[in-house]
Amino acid sequence: MIKPSALLRSFEARYAREAYRGVSYPAALALYTGLWMEARLLNPDAGGDWEHDLAADIAVARAVNGLPPHS
Repeated sequence: MIKPSALLRSFEARYAREAYRGVSYPAALALYTGLWMEARLLNPDAGGDWEHDLAADIAVARAVNGLPPHS
């Protein structure tokens, strides 16, 4: 695993700004759609049970905000 240094983070941020500078919204959406389709091919269960995945986060958010457990 690569441990990112400040120099690497700077390089990646600069690269992302330069590489995607002229991409229009429809082109970016098409790119995202293609990446999502590829991810689903690699892992068909990806994003399938998103409500279950968020249940713990929602419970913590409710507790932090002083709300009852379920409403």
